[in-house]
Amino acid sequence: MSPSQDTPPLHLAVSLDGAGAHPAAWREPGARPRGSTTARYWAELVAEAEAGLLDFVTFEDSLGPRSADPTGPARRADLVRGRLDSVLTAARVAPVTRHVGLVPTVTVTHAEPFHVAHALATLDHVSGGRAGLNLQVSERPDETPHFGRRDPLEPLARLLEEAADHAEVVRRLWDRREDETALRGVPGGPTATPGLTGGPTATPGLTGGPTATPGLTGRPTALRIPQGRPPVGVLAADPARYGLLAGAADIGYVTPRDAEQVRAAVRGILPAREEAGRAGDPLHLFGELTVFLDGTAEGAERRLRRLDSVYGTAYASAAPIFAGTPTQLADRLLEWRRAGLSGFRLRPGVLAHDLPGITRALVPELQWRGAFRRGYEASTLRGLLGLRRPAGRYARSTA
Repeated sequence: MSPSQDTPPLHLAVSLDGAGAHPAAWREPGARPRGSTTARYWAELVAEAEAGLLDFVTFEDSLGPRSADPTGPARRADLVRGRLDSVLTAARVAPVTRHVGLVPTVTVTHAEPFHVAHALATLDHVSGGRAGLNLQVSERPDETPHFGRRDPLEPLARLLEEAADHAEVVRRLWDRREDETALRGVPGGPTATPGLTGGPTATPGLTGGPTATPGLTGRPTALRIPQGRPPVGVLAADPARYGLLAGAADIGYVTPRDAEQVRAAVRGILPAREEAGRAGDPLHLFGELTVFLDGTAEGAERRLRRLDSVYGTAYASAAPIFAGTPTQLADRLLEWRRAGLSGFRLRPGVLAHDLPGITRALVPELQWRGAFRRGYEASTLRGLLGLRRPAGRYARSTA
């Protein structure tokens, strides 16, 4: 089948986390939980995603042990709770991949904007323009003692406002790299090349809280980023986070349960995008699904029940849970695309089983329906997503 001239191809991403999204995934055959602290393990997962022509992978992360509870650590000892640093993991696998986007998750509640901007600029260089950034807000009080900043934790609304400020500062730091490079040779422009060492000459910081414009002082470490500005993603599992998504994201992840909830999310986010002054900027809305795939729907449901039995309780997730065949999953993805989504981030229930189910069964099904690419058509993540390259202020005015 061939794609409709009016319907762009679907975008697909996968979330990589431990042995899989289900807490008992590490106990499944082929899970290799001890391998999750090795570079080879992550390189093999990303290579599988790239073989399936996926747009990007996300590396999940947190500043405390992995937990299904967003407000605190897991209380059980029979779980895989440790994680490697997401940015460093992405940087390690970048040289052994060529096309797939690499998107680490960063908890911005406790991170400095300059350090985040610098790390992602470095990742974009070592990956040849395939970096992205997922912003994450932490509501976990067990993470605050690491930084001595918030005890008790501030209300969610305040944390979201700080995250929006953080995103704005990171974006301006990336743009200033563009500006610094564009001004070389321009009368009055900088003549020195600061390079990538030495750090900032002043703290970029946030000034005046959420109602003030984030302040930037000093000069960034000027080296033009391959993509100009790596795409930024935000998960909004509830409407309270739509404002952050609308103002900060190029990719927004939502968690609808059906097509009507997809339409409701679109109706809630697009006006907020306009209010944030970004109505002219492209925005991809990705649906989130935790998936358990098998050759039959009954087989997939049995797998999920077996995992739940091992875990001791039914698995619950912010994202809806799908247990069925790749053909049934393709039906749902295309139905939700018609309701307003442009892509999906899938969370494999068990990476050893469900990641190949996505790349080797779901992708061919979507290709047969003319809904997914048959080859990589761009060398950068922005290119794969159809996002134009942004330019800094001076780069735009002197182009």
